[in-house]
Amino acid sequence: MEEETQLMDQAQLAESIEKKIRYEMTRLFLVKPLDPIMVKKEFTNPVSDKPAAKDENGVEAVDYEKTETEIKEVESDYRKGVVLKVPHEHTANIVNYSDSSDMKMPYIMDIKVGDIVVYANRSAKWFDLLKDTQLVSSYDILAVERTNDN
Repeated sequence: MEEETQLMDQAQLAESIEKKIRYEMTRLFLVKPLDPIMVKKEFTNPVSDKPAAKDENGVEAVDYEKTETEIKEVESDYRKGVVLKVPHEHTANIVNYSDSSDMKMPYIMDIKVGDIVVYANRSAKWFDLLKDTQLVSSYDILAVERTNDN
């Protein structure tokens, strides 16, 4: 419940500052990343009981007979963020396809300012003209997090 309230606060904040941002985005979403998502991953490392020994060619080598598995908490490959600006290209596509009755609308999700999106972290680019923001392509947005109010 507390996390949902925090996300709603982020969305309200995004809506209030959206008009103060001087930039109109053409093709990429402007997103304020939230804290990294931490996940538990399993790592397997080789373990040797014997010290390194030289072989007949004089190369020091270690024989690994066993492996050791450990679970570490690491950052996810995906991240959540609050949409600060929606690109003109995205808005125009939604309007054009919804107005045309003879065309079937392709899958274009209606993403608004203040929505929480999940995107591939490695494909986002830091936007250094606006502190702590990233540029995210619509193709990299995997999901929109919906609260009970949406």
